[in-house]
Amino acid sequence: MAISRKPLVEYLIERGYLRPEQRDEALKVQQQTKTSDIGRVLVDLGFVGEREVTEGIAQEQGLGFVDLDRINVESSALNVVPERIARNHTVIPVKKEGATLFVATSNPNNIVALDDIQLASGCRAVPVLAVRGAIEDAIQKYYGGQTSGNGAGPAAGSPSAVISMRGDISQAIAEAGASRNIAVEEDEEVAAQVAEQAPIIRLANALVQQAIVDRASDIHIEPQQRGVRVRYRIDGVLHEAMTVPKNLQAPLISRYKIMAEMNIAERRLPQDGRIEIRHSGKDYDLRVSSIPTPWGEKVVMRILDKTSVLIGLDKLGFTEELQAQVEELVIQPNGMFLSTGPTGAGKTTTQYSILNKLNSIESNIITIEDPIEYQLSGIAQVQVNRKAGLGFANALRHFLRQDPDIIMVGEMRDLETAEIAIEASLTGHLVLSTLHTNDSPSAVVRMTDMGVEPYLISATVIGVLAQRLARRNCNECKEPYEVHQRELRRFGFKVEDPEAVVTLYRGRGCDHCRFTGYRGRTGIYELMRMNAEIAELIVRRAPLADVKEAAKANGMHELREDGLLKILNGTTTPEEVMRRVFTAGF
Repeated sequence: MAISRKPLVEYLIERGYLRPEQRDEALKVQQQTKTSDIGRVLVDLGFVGEREVTEGIAQEQGLGFVDLDRINVESSALNVVPERIARNHTVIPVKKEGATLFVATSNPNNIVALDDIQLASGCRAVPVLAVRGAIEDAIQKYYGGQTSGNGAGPAAGSPSAVISMRGDISQAIAEAGASRNIAVEEDEEVAAQVAEQAPIIRLANALVQQAIVDRASDIHIEPQQRGVRVRYRIDGVLHEAMTVPKNLQAPLISRYKIMAEMNIAERRLPQDGRIEIRHSGKDYDLRVSSIPTPWGEKVVMRILDKTSVLIGLDKLGFTEELQAQVEELVIQPNGMFLSTGPTGAGKTTTQYSILNKLNSIESNIITIEDPIEYQLSGIAQVQVNRKAGLGFANALRHFLRQDPDIIMVGEMRDLETAEIAIEASLTGHLVLSTLHTNDSPSAVVRMTDMGVEPYLISATVIGVLAQRLARRNCNECKEPYEVHQRELRRFGFKVEDPEAVVTLYRGRGCDHCRFTGYRGRTGIYELMRMNAEIAELIVRRAPLADVKEAAKANGMHELREDGLLKILNGTTTPEEVMRRVFTAGF
C-alpha cells in the first residue's frame, strides 16, 4: 500500500522538466565536483529552476509542495504564528485545517522551527516544501503589512456591494479591530454604525472575495463563545478559514444584513436575503440566511455564479451507458423525470444540463424555481415570490395556459404541486423536477407519503435519477497505491482472490488542492427506469425492497456500484464513496 516515489532526476524527466541528455551532462559534472546535491548541479547548470527541483524533492520525500507565487496564504494560519518565528526560521504557515497547521519551509528537518510553531500556535505543524526565496518574499508580503490601492470600499449601506478589490484579511481584521476597541455585540445602534465604517466594509468584502478565490460554494459566519468562526464549503466539505475577534461579530453580521437588505434590528427570527456582487469581471448572487443561536446570529451565504456556463451531461460523471439512457428518457414527449438526493447533491445542475440539451427553437420550455440559479437563454424562467403569492402550485396552473412543451419544477414539496405536475405530464408535457430521497426507488414511497395515488405515479414517472457528489482526486498530485480485493467487497466488487491486490489512486496533497488530495467533484448515479413490472408493483403498493429488486433486474446499477467504477478508474477514493453513499444498514 506504499505510495510509489521516484528519484529526483527520474521525476524531473517524467514531468518534462529535464531532458535525458541534460541528465547525463549533470551527472558528469556531479562526478567531477564530487557533490552529493544533484539538484543544485541542475540549477547551477540552468537546466531546471529551483521550483522544479523543490517540487521533485518533495515528491521524493513524500511531502507536499507549495508554490507560494500561485496561492494565497490563509489568514487563519498567519494569525496563529508570530512574525518573529516566521522570520527567525524562514518559514511561513500557509493553511490551517482544524488543529493541523501546514508550514512552508525549505528545510523540513528543522525540528526546532516546527517545535516553536507548535508551541506558539497550539497546532500540529506539518511541513510542506517551498522555494526559500519564495518563502522570504511571502514573509515580507504577508507580515510586512503592506497594502495596495486606496482602501476605499463600496458605498456604505449599498444593497448591491460591488467587490472589485483584493484585500488582505488579516489587515482588514486589524483595521476593524482598531476602529472599535469595545465589545458592541449587545448594542444594535452602535453595531449598525460600525457596520458602515470602511474597515468593516473591507473585512466583509475580503471574506467573500477570498471564498470566491477558493472556489467555495458557501460561507458560514458562526458566532462562538469567544470569537466568530468563518468556514468555507469547498468541494462539498467545510474548511475553517479563520477566526474573527468577538468584538467584530455584531458589526460584521450587521454589514452582511445591510448588504442583503435584511432587518438588522431583528435578531430573534430567521431571515433570508440576497446580495449581488461582482468579482474579477463576473457577477455572483449570494443567497443569505440568518438564524439565532445562543452566541449570536449565524449567517450562511450560498455563492451562485450568475455567468456560469452550464456544463453538459457528458461532464457530470455519467458513464456512456447511463448517459445514453438518460438522454433516451428525456426526449420522450410526455412523462415525469425526477432527480433525487439530499441537499447539495447536484440535482439542480443535472436538471439544468438536461434543459440545456433540450433547449431548441422548436420547444417552449418554462421553469418555476426558488431560486433561479442559472440564466438560460431561450427559456422562460419564473422565480417563486411568496410575498406576492406566487408559489410552485399556482405558477404551474398558469404554465398550462402558456402552451409549454417542457416544464421544470424546482422541487415537488407538497401534494398540490405534485398533482398539478402529474396533470401536466398526463396531458402531453415532459416534466422535470426534484425530490429529497436517499435512492431512486424511494421516490415512489416519498410521493405516496405526499398523498399521490400509486396509479398516477406508475402512469407518469418515466425515470428517477438518484445522485451524490463525490470529490475528485487532484490530477496534479494523484498517485497509485494498492489494496487487497477484499477491501472493495462492500462496494459490490467481485472478489476472485481476497489476497490479490488492486491498484487505486489518491491525491498526495499539493497547493493546487489545498493539501486535501481532492479538487473538484464528480457525480455518482443510480437510474431507475419505469417498466411494466415496476409499474404493477407500485400500483399494488408492494414493499420498497421488491421495487428495488425489479429496478435492478431492469438494469439499475446502485449508487455504490457506480461509486466502485469511479474508484477503479482513479476518479475518486473508497473513503470518499463511503462518505457520500453509504448509510447505516446499507
